[in-house]
Amino acid sequence: MVGLVQPLFFLLLFGPLLNTEGGPSWSWFVPGVLVMIALFGTAGAGSNLQMDLVSGTHERLLVTPLARPALFLGESLKEFTPLTAQALVIILVMVPFGFRPSPAGALIGLLLLGILGLGIGSLSYALALAVREQDWLFWTVHQTLLFPLMILSGMLLPLDAAPQWMRALATANPLTHVVNAERDLFAGQLATTNVGWGFAAALLTAAIGALVGIRSLNRSTT
Repeated sequence: MVGLVQPLFFLLLFGPLLNTEGGPSWSWFVPGVLVMIALFGTAGAGSNLQMDLVSGTHERLLVTPLARPALFLGESLKEFTPLTAQALVIILVMVPFGFRPSPAGALIGLLLLGILGLGIGSLSYALALAVREQDWLFWTVHQTLLFPLMILSGMLLPLDAAPQWMRALATANPLTHVVNAERDLFAGQLATTNVGWGFAAALLTAAIGALVGIRSLNRSTT
């Protein structure tokens, strides 16, 4: 529930500023807010691991028969349920305000959000392990990276009129492709180039996050 406060405020206070002739452009804005939930909700997952490191819970898990990859992936996968639940709540809340998502596209979009969340959560856990001796670095890196990634994804404002250098950075940002894919999916366009690039970006993020995270866990326990 706490994770819903920020996106609801964005919808309430930022969405009406994007008015078109027919009213707020919810079909454009809501998918971007859903990606924001995935970004902010799972990027802070490493803070939970930091608390486990301080309390000793993590060390107690390491002496169990659990394989290291299973332990890490279990931590990352547990972010999937709250992420999809929060996204579903946002969708249902916005329906009375005129948001009309494609049912099939919404289901595929939730799956895409889950894959992205798995990757970002894995990278967050890897960061927590990497800075376990200087835990203040976690939030420094977290805040330094998150807002540029958010702005350069076009989830809040269109980047069509942005400078060339900004559009080049946006193209290299995996979140940009996921945002574009979500907008197509919720509009009912299920087989577009944007959707293909979005899944490719999310799967690549998940793969890199899992590999980096498992390697960090193995290195931290040897």
